[in-house]
Amino acid sequence: MFNKLSLKDFDLKGKRVLLRVDYNVPLNSNLQITNTKRIRASLPTLKYLIEHEAKIIIISHLGRPDGKEKPEFSLKPVAEKLGLMLKRPVLLTADVGGTDTYKYVRTMREGDIIMVENLRFDPGEEANDFDFANRLACLGDIFCNDAFGTMHRSHASITRLPEILPACVGLLVEKELSVLGAAIESPKRPYVVILGGAKVKDKISLISRLIDVADVLLIGGAMSYTFLSAAGFSVGRSIIEKDKLELAKLLLDKAKRQDVKMVLPTDHVATGEFSFSAPSAVVQSKNFPNILMGMDIGPSTIKTFKHYISKASTIFWNGPLGVVEFDRFSKGTEEILKAVANSKAFTIVGGGDTAKCVEQAKLQSKINFVSTGGGATLALMEGVGLPGLKAIKERI
Repeated sequence: MFNKLSLKDFDLKGKRVLLRVDYNVPLNSNLQITNTKRIRASLPTLKYLIEHEAKIIIISHLGRPDGKEKPEFSLKPVAEKLGLMLKRPVLLTADVGGTDTYKYVRTMREGDIIMVENLRFDPGEEANDFDFANRLACLGDIFCNDAFGTMHRSHASITRLPEILPACVGLLVEKELSVLGAAIESPKRPYVVILGGAKVKDKISLISRLIDVADVLLIGGAMSYTFLSAAGFSVGRSIIEKDKLELAKLLLDKAKRQDVKMVLPTDHVATGEFSFSAPSAVVQSKNFPNILMGMDIGPSTIKTFKHYISKASTIFWNGPLGVVEFDRFSKGTEEILKAVANSKAFTIVGGGDTAKCVEQAKLQSKINFVSTGGGATLALMEGVGLPGLKAIKERI
C-alpha cells in the first residue's frame, strides 16, 4: 500500500541527515520527562544512522510556545535523556537554524548528534513558511521524517523540507505504514474493530471506512450513546450529539447492508451526575432511566465484547470505553484491554488515550503494535491522507 523512499535507499556515510522526530514528551513542573515512549521509539532509526556513519541533526517540537522562545519548552531535558539512552553526547544548539547551529554543523564528524532547539520557537514552523524551511534545509544533505505522530500536520518541517532536500521516511514511520496499511488493505479475518472515545464527529470517516473492511465493530465510550439514540433507545441524560443522529443512522444502515456487525452496549454503569463519587448502578439499554447518564459499559456488554474478541484474527482499537479519568468507571476498558492482550489475534492499538491505557496497565509487551500517532493514525486509517507522507516520493 505504501512504498515510500526510506533510509535504506540512501548512501548515508558522511551525509548530514536532518532527522525530524516527535519528541513532544510530557514534562512535570520540574521540567523532568515523565514518559520516554517517544524517545525510545526513535532509537532504531538513530542507531541505524550511527551504524551507517551519518552525521545526525535532530529536529523536533515540544509543546505550544506560540512562536516564542520559552525556557519551559526547551528540548534540553530531551537532549540529556537521549544522550543517556544512546550513551553518547547529544549537543543541543541554542537557536533554531541560526548561526550557533550552523557553527556546530560545519564541524560535525561521522556519528555525531546535534539537536536543534524547539522548532516552534520560530513562528515559521507552524506557519509552514518556506523561508524557515530553507534555513533548516541548509543544515542537511538528506531529510528523514520519522515523526509519524506529526505527519498529519502541514508544518514547515513536515511538508516544506521534502520540497527542498532529498527526502525519505525513517524506520519508525516505515513500521507504522506497514502495520496500519495491512490493517486497511489485507487484515486476517475475522477483523474486529473496537471504537470508543467521546465524539462521533471525530470518527465519522474512520467508522465509514472501517465498515468497508472490518467484520465486527464494537462501539463503546460516550459516542455509543449517539448510536444508541439513533437506533431508537433512550439514553437518559447521557451526552449525545443531536446534530449527528442522522449520520449515525446512516452508518448503522451501511453496516447492516454490508453484513458488518456493529455491536452497541446492552448495559451500562450509570450515575446521576458526572462525578467520581456519585452513586452508580448497572442499567439496561432497553430500560435506561431518564435521570441517569452512562459512564462505562456494563458486565453483559463486556461479556459480549469478549466473545467477539476471542474469535478475532486481527483487532484494531482506538478510544476508551468509559470515563477512564475516574478509576471506578475504567473497568470496561481494563477488562476489554486484558481480553485483547490475551487474545491470539494480531493486535493494534491506535495511539492517543488508548495507548495511555495500555501503558498504565503495563500490557505493552502483550500488544503486537501500539501506534505512536493519535490524529495521524486516525487520518491514515480514514484514508484522508497525511500531508507529511504525501510529501515523500514513492520508491521507483
